[in-house]
Amino acid sequence: MDQSVEHDIPALMIAIGERARAAAAELAIAAPKAKQVALSAAADAILADQDKILTANALDMAFGREKGLSKAMLDRLLLTPDRIRAMADGLRSVAAQTDPIGAVIAEWDMPSGLHIRRVRTPLGVIGVIYESRPNVTADAGGLCLKSGNAAILRGGSESFHSSGAIHACLQRGLAVAGLPVDAIQLVPTRDRAAVSEMLRMTGQIDVIVPRGGKGLVGLVQAEARVPVFAHLEGICHIYLDKAADPAKARAVIVNAKTRRTGICGAAECLLIDRAVAASLGADVVRDLLDAGVTVHGCVETQALDPRVTAATEADWGHEYLDMDIAARVIDGVGEAVEHIRQFGSQHTEAVLTRDDAVADYFFTRLDSAILLRNASTQFADGGEFGMGAEIGIATGKMHARGPVGAEQLTSFKYLVEGDGTIRP
Repeated sequence: MDQSVEHDIPALMIAIGERARAAAAELAIAAPKAKQVALSAAADAILADQDKILTANALDMAFGREKGLSKAMLDRLLLTPDRIRAMADGLRSVAAQTDPIGAVIAEWDMPSGLHIRRVRTPLGVIGVIYESRPNVTADAGGLCLKSGNAAILRGGSESFHSSGAIHACLQRGLAVAGLPVDAIQLVPTRDRAAVSEMLRMTGQIDVIVPRGGKGLVGLVQAEARVPVFAHLEGICHIYLDKAADPAKARAVIVNAKTRRTGICGAAECLLIDRAVAASLGADVVRDLLDAGVTVHGCVETQALDPRVTAATEADWGHEYLDMDIAARVIDGVGEAVEHIRQFGSQHTEAVLTRDDAVADYFFTRLDSAILLRNASTQFADGGEFGMGAEIGIATGKMHARGPVGAEQLTSFKYLVEGDGTIRP
């Protein structure tokens, strides 16, 4: 459906919501095999439709350039044969996982004679609002299907055509498996009023998952009447300790910043232990500058290389999503932790050290969703955690936290059995 078509947006969204609610009731009792078939068939369709998807993506890339999207944001939007193959592989990986629905989380017997089981159950209808990255269409749709939830997907205006082409493949997979195609719906308009409607659809949507920049997530958190799994900014820090392995640390830091700058797991701030600032710290700063990264540094960082740009207060706690990084020289892990507590977004932080006590201090005193030791922040990804894909990385503390895969998209219920049991 073209975005120029006039819609009665409230009526459109309520109709989508009612169809999703009906589909969710069927999906909640669908056999694991049927969901597996649907996901595998969707993966096949994505590979078969590669040319159509690339053609659609070319339209979106042209739209993105016209909007003046940054190089990093255009990279998030871009689809290639390798990225399309990765989408299909992600769906197959999700399909191969153990079905979470009906799994017994715990069970026990009571002196009263009751036998109690706590089992996983779907959330119901999940609304996903996302920007730029069209692969989220496949990831979110696939994970919702695996977890027995109906999905209402609202992609960003810049990924309109790509998301539509991918969504068609997901619905073909559902049809092959005999599951309701309304189990995965894509909002067919770029009109922003559709987002506002989704945030108020308490009768049709059980939870909203926003995946995008601070502006989108802030809007959702401020206006939503539906519960929200927040995927906030990825202000990811790396602390370079004096006990770091020099060669490994240099490789990790460059990878964490430059592998893909537009993803939420990209490093945005480097904290350098003063004890190694003039040696290993200078090498790392030079590595980043040589790789084309603009380093926004404190006075001491500027002294390490004349190419370092003077940092302002705004650079601390800033998500660049580009070839920029903030850098600061600090006194040990204690000051590193203080800095991260003040400026972080509780997404992902890494410590580079061979000292177990330093790593333990870092892990114990920080409460970000993901903490890494001697590994790149770019591993902040559900696929890298063995989840096949992710619907986002939740930075809040209620219900789901960190990479949100199929298992995290479930709730639970209690199944209680007796034998004519009465309460005295």
